[in-house]
Amino acid sequence: MPLALFALTAGAFCIGTTEFVIMGLLMQVGADLHVSITTAGLLISGYALGVAAGAPVLSLLTRRLPRKTVLMALMAIFTLGNIACALAPSYGLLMAARILTSLAHGTFFGVGAVVAGELVAPHRRASAIALMFLGLTVATVAGVPAGALLGLHYGWRAAFGAVAVLGLVALLLLACLLPRTPAPLSTSLGEELAVLRRPAVLAGLAMTVLGFAGVFCAYTYIQPLLVQVTGLSQQAVSVVLLLFGVGLVIGNLLGGKAADRAPVASVLVSLALLAAVLAVLPLVMHSGWAVGLYVGVLGAAAFATVAPLQMRVLKGAQGAGQTLASSLNIAAFNVGNALGAWLGGRMLDSAWGFDGLGAAGAAVTLLGLGTAVAEWRLSARRAPPPAHPTAPVPRATRQAPGA
Repeated sequence: MPLALFALTAGAFCIGTTEFVIMGLLMQVGADLHVSITTAGLLISGYALGVAAGAPVLSLLTRRLPRKTVLMALMAIFTLGNIACALAPSYGLLMAARILTSLAHGTFFGVGAVVAGELVAPHRRASAIALMFLGLTVATVAGVPAGALLGLHYGWRAAFGAVAVLGLVALLLLACLLPRTPAPLSTSLGEELAVLRRPAVLAGLAMTVLGFAGVFCAYTYIQPLLVQVTGLSQQAVSVVLLLFGVGLVIGNLLGGKAADRAPVASVLVSLALLAAVLAVLPLVMHSGWAVGLYVGVLGAAAFATVAPLQMRVLKGAQGAGQTLASSLNIAAFNVGNALGAWLGGRMLDSAWGFDGLGAAGAAVTLLGLGTAVAEWRLSARRAPPPAHPTAPVPRATRQAPGA
């Protein structure tokens, strides 16, 4: 793989850390800013909605700029946003700073996925995209547990300050390693937006939203679940988050290889597996060793879907609008995050409590699987019938030899 891909991986690591680290800090943030856990959980939803809003807008505004310039500018916004998070004196200003940070997220991954695919041969595009997303998964292995420990010992603000420093490092790597490329071919706004009329793209976005809504219905509230239901200590929570990150790394790499070999089957199988894993959460959450193993499997099942879903949307958006479609799919991941965090909060506030997180997550993911099956069947019907060059000529049209 080209060295430039690792600059994209570094940027993804920083963004992944700041997105997920809040999940290990909900109790500290809530206590410091005098809000409930479910209100603190809305910081996840606010970030996700900021990604969803910023991804299409910034992708369209920057579509004529060199991609290296765009990626560096986005990393600068990300770094400033994390500095603002570390200094925020109130819940409202912390939410505003999280939203500012989130604006860089969707377009960075959207543009980065296109750049990663262009750096390698066509048959390795999914693996290259998975390598970029590896930064996101490594963030959950190293960045998020480290952030949780920083928050435990030095306060939650220290975690965001550390991420800001990492953002500066990633900015330097992008400047040094990413090759300079000319600006993309000029396209009109109408040509870019035309991608939204393609059924395959719209179906792919729906699959992404529903699949990740299921994941975050359960994972958003993993810290209070582990402490209040399973009975683990705060230190043990960091270990479990590490297991989740290991699962993400494994699932991400396997998903990339599967998408290169069998694009359609990888989407269907990964969503079905994810729904099955979510459904068994109520059966394991009262046992420490069982829930630790479960969280690792959940991470693998969740990120096995990422490369297949991203490739599905990119394939449906061939030509003009591919960068917009790629960014929109990143936005779709985060719309799913916000929807899942909201749905999980409703479960916690209802009679279901923690027992409802897995069931609700599985149900939403099954809707994504149903969408995938329906789109696959419609695509098969729209495809032209295969040619049969060796088929026998009808008797009425046969000619004698030599005619």
